[in-house]
Amino acid sequence: MANGIKIQNFIGGQMLPPASGEYFDSINPAIAQSFADVPDSDARDLELAVTAAEKAFPAWRGMGAEKRAAIMHKLADLIEANAERFIEAECMDNGKPLSLCAAVDIPRAIANLRFFADAGKLLGGNTYESPGSYSYTLRQPFGTVAIISPWNLPLLLFTWKLAPALAAGNCVIAKPSEVTPLTAFMLSAFANEAGFPKGVLNVLHGRGPKIGAAITQHPRTPAISFTGGTATGREIYSGGAKLLKKVSLELGGKNPTVVFDDADFAKAVTGAKMAGFTNQGQICLCGSRVLVQDTIYEKFRDALVKEASDMSIGDPLQPDILLGALVSKAHMEKVLSCLDIAEQEGGRILTGGRRKIVPGRCAEGYFIEPTIIEGLPLHCRTNQEEIFGPVVTLMPFRDEDEAIRLANGTEYGLAASIWTEDAARGERVAARIDSGIVWVNCWNMRDLRTPFGGMKNSGVGREGGLRALEFFTEEKTVSRPNAAKA
Repeated sequence: MANGIKIQNFIGGQMLPPASGEYFDSINPAIAQSFADVPDSDARDLELAVTAAEKAFPAWRGMGAEKRAAIMHKLADLIEANAERFIEAECMDNGKPLSLCAAVDIPRAIANLRFFADAGKLLGGNTYESPGSYSYTLRQPFGTVAIISPWNLPLLLFTWKLAPALAAGNCVIAKPSEVTPLTAFMLSAFANEAGFPKGVLNVLHGRGPKIGAAITQHPRTPAISFTGGTATGREIYSGGAKLLKKVSLELGGKNPTVVFDDADFAKAVTGAKMAGFTNQGQICLCGSRVLVQDTIYEKFRDALVKEASDMSIGDPLQPDILLGALVSKAHMEKVLSCLDIAEQEGGRILTGGRRKIVPGRCAEGYFIEPTIIEGLPLHCRTNQEEIFGPVVTLMPFRDEDEAIRLANGTEYGLAASIWTEDAARGERVAARIDSGIVWVNCWNMRDLRTPFGGMKNSGVGREGGLRALEFFTEEKTVSRPNAAKA
């Protein structure tokens, strides 16, 4: 076991060890060394948490949106005041560059809490009046809801789910990924200081097949929000259906970056690079399939290969590093096996394709070079299956129709980006691509008010803005005779 941090569950306002007494190692992927002990929680811990949440619910619901918002803002203040600690912890836990944690992960986590705290004050119903009746709707919290967040953007996606659930008046059973539990643990340590009543926020750590499955199958968690792999999402959706749970799933993607020959060439190359390799390609929104009009294909290919080859990869603590480590040894090996498959399918690796050995303290870390592959057909495994690493494929297309056919040619439909200087074409192609999110001449531009989610095997439902708050509530209609007009 590690000699460093001992992570604990947060249940009913207390830090508690797992009922099993068992822990497992959390590994810093940049140096391949254990630095923390993670609780191996089970159904006994969950039962304590659900009981605590049910006890706390009346007070939290009755507090009102204004007071709930003030507590959530206080939690955001505490994270902000300790931002340097959170940034360093996210880097150590996940392996991503410290600069990315400082620029994106921790600021967005703070923004999530503030945004939904204020949005919760706007959540309301509708009114309907006719000559004989007057009706109105209420949005009421479920009581105890469950959220399960992934390892790629640990605190960002943890708060993306936690914040709307709390703002809507629910108590929460939250499970961060067992691979990256540290910043969720740190957040829970500030819950009492922020003013949350004991039992409103409960954070359980442990493995998905054990505590994660127990959470999704518990009969008193009527709503579940999950972000992660499509296979796990299917299991949660199936199990939730048996218990008639409300389920939101944000799942995988095999996203296209579509580049037309009238695009701003330099911006499109940079956009394709960032879409393909940001966070080591470990973002569900990454553009892993780069589709380029044949009239500029070779020029674009050569420029993108040079850009990728020049990307700095190494110790994530260094300020000039663009690519850090992959999140775990198992994930690194999975990505490397995908590269073997790509070569077996006839793909030509233009750059990268290997494990990167970083000198110094990171010599044992889980690094892979940014990789670009060409020469593969649409329906091969490499172009159909989510790799979730620093790997992109290149394919040429002739015209709009072929670009759309290729873009839509997978079972996924989460995100896409289109690069063209023709505004009408951008709107036309965006309307025809089967993706929940489409960017034109940009990538990963986010407005927290907008719907977020995917089509096909990329998910069920939408997050973001009022839709997230609505997910965590039941809608009730109240009707009476309209005496004034009867």
